[in-house]
Amino acid sequence: MSGKLSRRNLLKLTAVSAAALGANLVPVMRIFAQGNPVTLRFQENAENYAAVVAAFNEQFPNITIEFVNVTGVDHAEIASKILSQLAAGQPVNIGYAATEATQLYAGEGLAMPLTQRALADQATLAEYFADVSPTLIEGMMYEGDLYQLPRDFNAAHIYFNKALLAEAGLEVPGDEWTKDDFVEYARAMTGIGGGDSFGYGWTNRLWGSWTPWFFVNDTNLLAEERAPGGEAIWDTFYAGDPLAEGRGGGWRWPAPQANNPKMVEALDFVVSLTTDGLTPAVEIGGGDRLQGFFTSGKLGMTIAGGFWAGALINAGMEPGSFEVQFWPKWVSQRHQFGTGGAWILQGAGTEAEDASWEFVKFNAARDIMLLIPWMANASTTPVRRSINTPEYWGQTGLENGHVFYDALDQRPDTAPIPAPVFSIEMTNIYTRYTSLATSGEQTPQAALDGMQAELEQLYARNA
Repeated sequence: MSGKLSRRNLLKLTAVSAAALGANLVPVMRIFAQGNPVTLRFQENAENYAAVVAAFNEQFPNITIEFVNVTGVDHAEIASKILSQLAAGQPVNIGYAATEATQLYAGEGLAMPLTQRALADQATLAEYFADVSPTLIEGMMYEGDLYQLPRDFNAAHIYFNKALLAEAGLEVPGDEWTKDDFVEYARAMTGIGGGDSFGYGWTNRLWGSWTPWFFVNDTNLLAEERAPGGEAIWDTFYAGDPLAEGRGGGWRWPAPQANNPKMVEALDFVVSLTTDGLTPAVEIGGGDRLQGFFTSGKLGMTIAGGFWAGALINAGMEPGSFEVQFWPKWVSQRHQFGTGGAWILQGAGTEAEDASWEFVKFNAARDIMLLIPWMANASTTPVRRSINTPEYWGQTGLENGHVFYDALDQRPDTAPIPAPVFSIEMTNIYTRYTSLATSGEQTPQAALDGMQAELEQLYARNA
């Protein structure tokens, strides 16, 4: 959507959309308990969730799940489509949001806060929270409330094509490798593999992209602070957990800082990789092109999370033909992540909200998560520690699969990508000016000055 709908208008649309679903908007907890038929629209692919829904219907035969498949090149585009459908009177009862859109749905009053429901179901959910890093839980909070139960996540790591490594006379580096080591690796793997290989590749988007480089240069696109609150979750489910100390009620990004010197330095660095011929042309969107380079032996390193491991196997690579490692250290070795989970439409009526919560809660069970094909075949990083085992990642041949969860448990400064309520507009500004720099149309300094100016205008409009 080109403009930002006001909170008031979105809430009006929510009410209209609930009526369009034919819901009886009356307190119906008693009726729900009796098993009245309920139909829920769920933002997912039927093929992916058929087994989950079948298992759910064994316990709740009265709840019908209708699938709404929404696709896009990134989570910002998907969120735009979901908002457009809502505006057209075609809402979902249960949506899926990654970090890029969590605060958008929560901040606009579309997503239902889940804190009190989680506390009420403490006996059922205690095992789930004990198995999930508090870093991910905090990433699903907004202004003191929990809005999603994380399902999967991906921290940005470096993947290596082991054939190109071997041809360059290199081995997978250790976890303390540095930015200078990275450059040496990129140079060594450029121009081999038939003479047309690149040492490194990345795509222009919010997650991944050049975002990890400004994280390890000890800065961020937006200033950071923690919202107050969240104590009910931390005291109930994470009492005594050192990884939960100092956490709050979600992340805030109070001001843009796109053109601070460290941001300019980071962008100048990644642009130099293209200028020096170590990186192919940088494109906006997903990583299909880079996957083609990687699987054909024309790319030595790239950014990816756990999702790429299973994807590479599905694309025809042999287990053990690629490996992964932490992001290289620069000023720091701070990692970025994005996580995601289901959100529940607020205002659709008690019956729909209660039924939606039962479905979301059901999906938090370990065995149910593994009914999802791409979860079972390591095409994402599950949020549960108990799934992230050597055997799980071993099906892809990874020996360092532990680094995905270690980015949470061993690096407590790991943090989510910046994504405020107006994340769609912010992402569009970010990718547009990044393209101006990587294409050579503007210098990194000029591009980030322009980015900063537009972000300041965006903040002003949303004050």
